[in-house]
Parts: sequence; structure tokens; C-alpha cells
Amino acid sequence: MMQKAGENINIQSASQKLKNSIKHPVSFVFFVLIAISVIFTVVSLGFLIGYILINGIPNLTPKLFAWHYTTENASMLPALINTIWMTILALVIAIPFGIGAAIYMVEYAKKGNKIVEIVRITAETLTGIPSIVYGLFGMLFFVTTCKMGLSLLAGALTLSIMVLPVIMRTTEEALLAVPDSFREGSFGLGAGKLRTVFRIVLPPAIPGISSGIILAMGRIVGETAALIYTAGTVAEMPKNIFSSTRTLAVHMYSLSSEGLYMDQAYATAVVLLVIVMLINLGSTFVAKKINKY
Repeated sequence: MMQKAGENINIQSASQKLKNSIKHPVSFVFFVLIAISVIFTVVSLGFLIGYILINGIPNLTPKLFAWHYTTENASMLPALINTIWMTILALVIAIPFGIGAAIYMVEYAKKGNKIVEIVRITAETLTGIPSIVYGLFGMLFFVTTCKMGLSLLAGALTLSIMVLPVIMRTTEEALLAVPDSFREGSFGLGAGKLRTVFRIVLPPAIPGISSGIILAMGRIVGETAALIYTAGTVAEMPKNIFSSTRTLAVHMYSLSSEGLYMDQAYATAVVLLVIVMLINLGSTFVAKKINKY
């Protein structure tokens, strides 16, 4: 009975809001547009996920997880392991620079510093540059000039530059969201600048920083164009960081472009989708744990 009463109250409140919006034509138009946008987004996302799962799950077979790739099994396991190594190496390079730059801009640089403004505008500009441009830069600089060749290291360095603006900007916004009273209270108790930053400012900002890192991970996992020019398309386990590799997204692109392994490409898309979902669920779980402490 209580549940039915609560449902009736919710229905009445929703109908009342709809009646109020109808009285104001502009509000009603915005309400309709928002409702259409929500429905379109949910339907599109559901159709995309359903299409991938329907076409991919039936093609998931044990031979797709063989240790070595051949033209007969089209195994994705080497590409899956390469994706993990590529993600770890790129984040190890990008996270210290991104967080360090954000800490300097927020905590140490003077307010109104023109250099900080230039860096901020540059980071926002780099965020919108197509990945193919990063790939061409990585090929010209890391592969050719630095003579790294098509390798895991060249691809990771290119991806670290690509995700660096994302990590830096999200960390900066997270640090700016920490109230100045936290810093003033720490200074009033005699703490130094460095201790205040790492013991008082950073802990509340960790959820925002982790969000930036998760976004960076998602971009690394799904990247193809930049890695084709820098890491190559060799479907083998890397012997070292100078070996040419193929990530899962590049593997899926290569299979679909050849036109002979479309079933395996759909199966690879399912695995890639699961990885992205696990990253999002893991980030949510970590954020909740961090907020408890």
C-alpha cells in the first residue's frame, strides 16, 4: 500500500509539472526537446550495443583466444595483451606530467600569469585535434627522428601526448574545486606549501583526478589512427618496448578492412565493449571507495 501511494504521488507530481510547463510555452518546448534528446540517446545507445552483442557473441570461440595469431584463428589475445601494456605505459608517462603541471598552475603560479593562460588555451586546443594528427607527429618525431621505429614505446609516447591535456585539465578543475579555506587552515596550523598540497588539497581532488585518468584510459583503449602510424599492426606479443604491436582496436580495424574476418571483428568489438564497461564500472567503484575515506 505504501509503495502504491508513493507511486501515485510521483505520478501526480509529474503530471503537475507537465501542466505547469504547458502553461509556459517556452518551458514546454524545452521540455519536449529534452525528452526527445533523452529518448534518442537511449535508443541509439541500446541499438548500438545490441547490434554489437548480437553479431559478436555467437562468434566468440576458444580459438580467438589462442596464444599466437595465425590466419586461421585470427586470435585477439596478442592484441588484448598489447592493449594492456600500451595503456599502462602511456599512463605511466602521462599521469606524472599532467598532474604535476596542474599542481603548478593552481598552487604555485601567480594568479593572472600569462604563461598559465597560454598553457591552458593550448591544452584545450590540443584536446580537439584529430588523432590522425598525433599519429603523423609521432611517426615523424618518435618513429623517424628518434629512430624508435614502429614500436610499443613510440605508440605509448604518442598516446601520452594525446591524453596529457585531458589529465591536466581535469586535475586543474579538481584542484580549483577545493575550497581555499582548506589551504588557509593548513597554513594557519604551520604546514608548508608542499605538505598542504599533498596532505590537504590532493585528497579531496582525487575523485576528479581519477575521472580524468579514466577518460584517458578510454581514449587509449579505443585509439586506432595514431597507433597505426606509430606502433604498427603486427599481431604478435611484444618482445620488448621496441617491438611493433597491434592493440585491440587496431586489430578490429585490420580484420574489418581486410573483409575476410568480419565475424572475428564483431567478436573483437564485443571484447572491446566489455573492457570499456569494466573500466567505467571500476572507476565508479574506486570513486565511491575514495569518497568514503
